[in-house]
Amino acid sequence: MTDATTLPDNAIEVRGLKKTYAGSKKSAPKTALRGVDLIIPRGSVFGLLGPNGAGKSTLINILAGVVKKSEGTVTIWGRDIDKEPRDAAAALGVVPQEIVADVFFTPRESLEVQAGFYGVPKNERRSDELLAALGLSDKANAYVRALSGGMKRRLMVAKALVHNPPILILDEPTAGVDVELRRQLWAYVRQINAEGVTIVLTTHYLEEAQELCDTIAIVVDIGTPLRSRKQLATVVDVLNQSITLIIQIISGAVGGNIAGLSKQGLGSGLNTVVGGVGGLVLGQILAAITGMPAGGALDIAAVGSNIVGGGVGGLVLTFVVGWIKNKMAAK
Repeated sequence: MTDATTLPDNAIEVRGLKKTYAGSKKSAPKTALRGVDLIIPRGSVFGLLGPNGAGKSTLINILAGVVKKSEGTVTIWGRDIDKEPRDAAAALGVVPQEIVADVFFTPRESLEVQAGFYGVPKNERRSDELLAALGLSDKANAYVRALSGGMKRRLMVAKALVHNPPILILDEPTAGVDVELRRQLWAYVRQINAEGVTIVLTTHYLEEAQELCDTIAIVVDIGTPLRSRKQLATVVDVLNQSITLIIQIISGAVGGNIAGLSKQGLGSGLNTVVGGVGGLVLGQILAAITGMPAGGALDIAAVGSNIVGGGVGGLVLTFVVGWIKNKMAAK
């Protein structure tokens, strides 16, 4: 699609992207994206994380050409989606959250039909290669309706790759998949990434992001303050998981729950590491999603980021969670 000597530095570039869905007599207009700026380097495994309703699927649908943006620019593999929509769309392979497959076709027939939609010549089609790579060779001639849920998900990945796209978008690809099949998908994602395919992954599994991604972006709705106990409880839950993940990455600790960790415990878990790693990240997230004054949150983050030692990191993380729990109690 793009000459090897002119490969773009970035697989995807998004600038000032906004999307507002029109209102009706019964509902006001809904803003799904508010000025998103995003750069995804070529060859990376990019994780897109965020709570339900934050706008991840809207962003993916805009990239795929399914939803029209309200404002901003989007470039995919060097092609502007407004000026070269067909070429931009052809650079993507998208695996949606929902399983979409014709149950009266076999897996091989499904791939052949999908390749035909993209105009792939018969002598260049890779149906059997993709089925083998995703462990579906023995089901190549079975009806799709006879496949398990995990097999259908793997078939969705194969369908997204029939035209050999340089970018693959995986929208929660392992939801409902058992541990063994999940690891097989992880292995295949690593393989095609090593071959040069850029991966964009959305997931709610933090261990999946840890395992696969080299860069992560967090999508949050910064325009909606957290007002209910349920919303605040959700933030606490996300922070619990995030802190556990940070400890796992940095110190190799397994498991852990913020409710059972003291300031001293957090400090020792992050010992010998710049204490502000957690404080910086969580301080910025806190300012964005809770309505806490940005200056206060970032001042806390700055203290953590400039002092070496796990103790300060532990104090910062404990303060963040304590502040949110106090807000919950006040409600």
